[in-house]
Amino acid sequence: MRIEITGMTYGANAVGRAEDGKVMFVAGGAPGDVVEAEATRETKSFREGRIVEFCEKSPSRVEAPCPFSSVCGGCPWMHLSYDAQLKAKRASVVSQLSKIGGGPRERAEELVGECVGSKRQLGYRNKLELAGGRDERGLFMLGFHERGGKLAAAPKTCLLAAKGIEKAPGALRGALSYLQGHDDLGIFRIGVRRSVRTKDTEIALWTGPTGFPRKAAADTLSSALKCTSIVRVIADPGKARKIKKVEALYGKGNWSEELAGNTYRISAPSFFQVNTAQAEKMIALVLDGLELGPDSVVADLYCGAGTFTLPLAQRADYVFAVESAASSVRDLRRNMEGIDGEIEVIGGDSARELPTLGHLDALVVDPPRAGLAKGVAESIAASKAERVAYVSCDPATWARDIARFANVGYELVKATPVDLFPQTFHVETVSILKRI
Repeated sequence: MRIEITGMTYGANAVGRAEDGKVMFVAGGAPGDVVEAEATRETKSFREGRIVEFCEKSPSRVEAPCPFSSVCGGCPWMHLSYDAQLKAKRASVVSQLSKIGGGPRERAEELVGECVGSKRQLGYRNKLELAGGRDERGLFMLGFHERGGKLAAAPKTCLLAAKGIEKAPGALRGALSYLQGHDDLGIFRIGVRRSVRTKDTEIALWTGPTGFPRKAAADTLSSALKCTSIVRVIADPGKARKIKKVEALYGKGNWSEELAGNTYRISAPSFFQVNTAQAEKMIALVLDGLELGPDSVVADLYCGAGTFTLPLAQRADYVFAVESAASSVRDLRRNMEGIDGEIEVIGGDSARELPTLGHLDALVVDPPRAGLAKGVAESIAASKAERVAYVSCDPATWARDIARFANVGYELVKATPVDLFPQTFHVETVSILKRI
């Protein structure tokens, strides 16, 4: 069937309509393509399909620089020009704000700014995450998850990785295969971090609580990839990843990065933004939007290792920093050393701790993908904060929470999409709300 592609979803697929008017999601499409497509799945309201033949190619379509982009889940938008990627990301934020946030489309268009592009569209990631597994022969395999979740062998080079770790997949695959032989060392995840500013490189091996050849691992991996630290994170496999212990096998045992004039030391289990230069732009948007004074009292919820906490402390009088992840709390306390500002670190759940903080002048909330828990918007309203900076990595849950804020007396002033993840559909949104 003939399909004209009209836009991108918040996902890997493009979207268009068939001649019968039914919506169709098409893998590998670009806005402006006219294609012959074959349906691979059909429901009452939509179809999913694949491109059989191009009738007309979009001017937004480019030749992907990576030959694996059509199968690897890491860069599903690499076939789009960068300008088209930025427009599609902004359109996603506008669409969700209009559909879920409850306001008219025209108002959403006014509130959402242009997507802030990344200077680097390749080589921007300070971190690679690889999965460990076994192939059909039972041999160790280092890979990425394909679209659909299947583990596939990783290419030797990743074009999204920062200089210094772009060849890590190939180097580590050989080293870990040699290290393990036919034994199973329980390695299920490998994280590699690289700072082009501090020159630190860390390899983190995630394993179950089994016997492990620590010295052999340190010797083999340090020979395969020049690094400043090798650690072993002992954890349970699966989504929960309950961490039992972190062992330093080589070097200093942590990774450092410079961000907005501050040095952050990060342990392997702790979250840190993967695009450092773009994270600095988010910090600037937050600080400008909150309009802080030297006497301001601020809370930074879901604060992690202090991405926003340290800059806030340098601008405000007092900062409550709330975080539940133990490794991030430890990193934050270490990162605070030498900071000229008052920070009170609270290790706990942000939703539970917020009502205990009392009056606040402003807040920063940077929650996980699921967004804010029920009741958090009400607790923020009770704090009498004049302004809130809400940083979100998911347009749908963000728009839902914007509607919740509206119900408790906060209006959206501005939303700015920031592209931390070129070649993907992911986008961060920095939004500023004020109390009415």
